Amino acid sequence: MSRMTWRWTRSVAVISAAVLTVVAVGAWRWWHNHPPYGPEALALTSSLSLVTYAEAQAALGEEAHAPFASGRDQLVLGRVSWQAPPEPLDGGYFAVFLIDKRTDRKPEVFGVPASQERVVGVGSAGVENRIAERYSWLRGAGDVRVGENEWRSNGNRLYVSDEKASPLTFVALFPYVARPDPELPVVSAPVARADLLLALAYLGPDGQVYWARRLQG
Repeated sequence: MSRMTWRWTRSVAVISAAVLTVVAVGAWRWWHNHPPYGPEALALTSSLSLVTYAEAQAALGEEAHAPFASGRDQLVLGRVSWQAPPEPLDGGYFAVFLIDKRTDRKPEVFGVPASQERVVGVGSAGVENRIAERYSWLRGAGDVRVGENEWRSNGNRLYVSDEKASPLTFVALFPYVARPDPELPVVSAPVARADLLLALAYLGPDGQVYWARRLQG
């Protein structure tokens, strides 16, 4: 084999290896971010309603505590149900978002039944900014930008770590704010049913945003 032929063969081999690597990486990324199933597989149903403190407490049960509400404060009762998914969450989770569409903000305070406290958490995660970037209608899922390079948390959502947690019941507090700060808006009363957006998102164990589905609003 001549030196020129050897060099040509070696170049072809290097190029082929590089192409295979790119293809393999692309295939892995597709598989890694591909949802195990879509929202249609869950047969999702939901409801939202404004309730009194007594109604909220009755919905959560005697062993739980509904968020305290007084005066002009309001409570929103929500329910989300799904059928058993084709596969377990395996480190992934469902995120349930309740958003005030007037401000794109989430409530701070939630109550859930005592029986679900082990698998349903309240909080937020930076990875959920990807949801807001991907779904413009769900921009309230992410943090709030308050400066050129400054962001702050935007309330909380419900974190569901067990696919068997259906039906999920929750109560959210919308406190009355006499003089809302226009620079730092928060969820507040009075709120109407038409002001609310309820959504469920499915995230993978590495923070992959598999999908999001609008349930109400």
